[in-house]
Amino acid sequence: MTLWSRITEALSALAKGESLAEVFGRLRTPPERSVAFTIAVIALGAKMAKADGQVTRDEVAAFREVFQIAAADEAQAARVFDLARQDIAGYEIYAQRIQQMFQSDPQTLCDLMEGLFHIAMADGFYHPGENAFLEDVSRIFGQSEAQFRSLRARFVADAPQDPHDVLGVTPGTPLAEIRRIWRGLVRANHPDAMIARGVPQEAICLAERRMADINRAWDQIQGKAQARDHAPEHV
Repeated sequence: MTLWSRITEALSALAKGESLAEVFGRLRTPPERSVAFTIAVIALGAKMAKADGQVTRDEVAAFREVFQIAAADEAQAARVFDLARQDIAGYEIYAQRIQQMFQSDPQTLCDLMEGLFHIAMADGFYHPGENAFLEDVSRIFGQSEAQFRSLRARFVADAPQDPHDVLGVTPGTPLAEIRRIWRGLVRANHPDAMIARGVPQEAICLAERRMADINRAWDQIQGKAQARDHAPEHV
């Protein structure tokens, strides 16, 4: 059974009246965890897409980009999206169940938030409704305000762009400590590490953008530090 077949089966069970607890209870171990991750992005993404009052083609296309959907799977993926959009359950319930499932693995929750930000920015406009939605989901996931700002800084063009936010450090953190954190982030965001966390192969493209953002932030911080070190002294 393909990933999309398993996802459709799980969402169909929800549509037939099974509780979220029952469905997610069957999705706690690999490879089922990747099904749970994908359902979370689908369900929350479908509901977030309505936060600004409409579901655009750009947002649906962005969802397809996150999961690199093959042509043969597009019909099933579209059905999954429609099932999630029609579900009357509130997004808070999905967010709470996903938080419970991945509470010992906060990095997977960060992976999920990245997918949602990618969908939110698909139409080129960060709607206040989307910001409120994402901020609330981030809170339910147990993320700090600094973690939310880091994600927003990376995805929203007109958000404050501080490379320290991207790496989750403060401007006063010693460069050696920032280097250690940067190296740890690089290791944690290797595609193999993401797959081990239950992120489906189809969503690994998230890692490519994140690695670029992490390395760019380090280069900017390191470059400023080197410029300071070589700046001529003034008397």
